[in-house]
Amino acid sequence: MSPFAGSAHRTDPWQHIRVTRQDGVATVTLARPEKLNALTFEAYADLRDLLAELSRERSVRALVLAGEGRGFCSGGDVEEIIGATLGMDTGQLLDFNRMTGQVVRALRECPFPVIAAVHGVAAGAGAVLALAADFRVADPSARFAFLFTRVGLSGGDMGAAYLLPRVIGLGHATRLLMLGDTVRAPEAERLGLISELAEEGRADEAAAALARRLAEGPALAHAQTKALLTAELDMPLAAAVEMDAATQALLMNSADYAEFHAAFTEKRTPKWQGK
Repeated sequence: MSPFAGSAHRTDPWQHIRVTRQDGVATVTLARPEKLNALTFEAYADLRDLLAELSRERSVRALVLAGEGRGFCSGGDVEEIIGATLGMDTGQLLDFNRMTGQVVRALRECPFPVIAAVHGVAAGAGAVLALAADFRVADPSARFAFLFTRVGLSGGDMGAAYLLPRVIGLGHATRLLMLGDTVRAPEAERLGLISELAEEGRADEAAAALARRLAEGPALAHAQTKALLTAELDMPLAAAVEMDAATQALLMNSADYAEFHAAFTEKRTPKWQGK
């Protein structure tokens, strides 16, 4: 995202999520534990706007997305969203569905790695939020369920039909999106849906440790790697290697690249500047 995009001033505090920042790591917590962190219209909008804001600030080098209470996120709130959508016309429904997709795009396109710390249920939209993260650190209690067909909708919601086959393969993705089966942590790890299986009760801690490791590293290199991973998903090889070459040429002019050489020569740890 461009840091020059027009926007309102920084939002503080956020009304539907809890946000903390420390040493380059932002922690975003879905905070409706009494509803298993079910998402409302306002929560979707806050996530979309927050991610855009953090991308413009350029102070965040890693982000942890977590859920308060017994689970990560149970998806869209049945009472507040599904009931309301039954009274909407097609234009309003299209606006709402585009907004939920914008949250996923923001997770994929923000210039810092995102780590989902998953415990308990990650269902429906909650499963897609975790899927859209760059890393999924999960508690043994974690269970994922893409439940869209169970409510009579397409399993390809919020980019799920795009992202899931690319993470776990078309065959497994077809089963999960078509049937809406629940996948518990051991199977999710076997399928590649989980990046790291944490010890019981320590998913948040493990996610925070990974975020600190990323935040202490070369932020510009991480941002460009994430951008290439997303952009090259649909590119032919010739276009991909050309984009790689152009990216590396630019990074070879960066302060971090020169800093690595200086640190190597002086036998010290690099002091990454992210530029």
